[in-house]
Amino acid sequence: MAGRIAARFAAARQRGRPAFVAYITVGDPSLAATAEIVGALERAGVDVVELGVPFSDPVIDGPVIQAASARALAAGTTLSKTFELARAIRRRSELPLVLYSYLNPILRLGLAEAVRGAAAAGIDGMLTVDLPVGAASEVTRAYRDAGLDPICLVTPTTSAARRARIAEAAGGFLYLVTLRGVTGVKDASAEAAAPMIAELRRLTDLPIAVGVGIKRPDQVAAIGRVADAVVVGSALVQVIADADNSPDLAARVERAAAELVGALPKR
Repeated sequence: MAGRIAARFAAARQRGRPAFVAYITVGDPSLAATAEIVGALERAGVDVVELGVPFSDPVIDGPVIQAASARALAAGTTLSKTFELARAIRRRSELPLVLYSYLNPILRLGLAEAVRGAAAAGIDGMLTVDLPVGAASEVTRAYRDAGLDPICLVTPTTSAARRARIAEAAGGFLYLVTLRGVTGVKDASAEAAAPMIAELRRLTDLPIAVGVGIKRPDQVAAIGRVADAVVVGSALVQVIADADNSPDLAARVERAAAELVGALPKR
């Protein structure tokens, strides 16, 4: 039986459009607000939500998400509280949820406890940003054994041999980063993404999601013509920061997300 991520990608294909994946930082500006934001994203038509666990020493996250992580950590957000949030979301929604985290918070809690917590909370996939595929196969195996899709990253500097290993280890979808550098700084382009997507499709049947550097509707439209999914993070996190916990925070996020989702191309 297909999991929620696979089912949602299949539904997007049936509607004749790519899927839309949204990243948010858990606990920014608060856990209660995050729950409302997820509801807003679902109403806007988002297909998958990445729940970003705040971390003090990020590798891939740029200044917008770094600032959001700092705010969330100052508010007391932890991995355990992220699981509590996911359980609350799951009680009212079947929206696919991906835990976006660095390895440190998972190991600090304990791999077995983290995996049990994620599965019990209704998390569908684990995107562990700095997990070295192959060097930490026991982590990926633990995810799979618990029914969690191990979502893996591929970048422009990933060697051909390593891309093949990553494609074999991945589940749910393959996350393609087409830019060198951190999130929210440079702009992604469909021209750069297309040949990398073509190569990955020779290696896997998993959907290819493209993220990092996608901020505007025109970029969503262009990337959506060549990818199976478009991922937007920093642009939405910036909307949350600008709203500054105002009463219309969720409404602002819903409007911004709906504009981006509305730009997805039909096929």
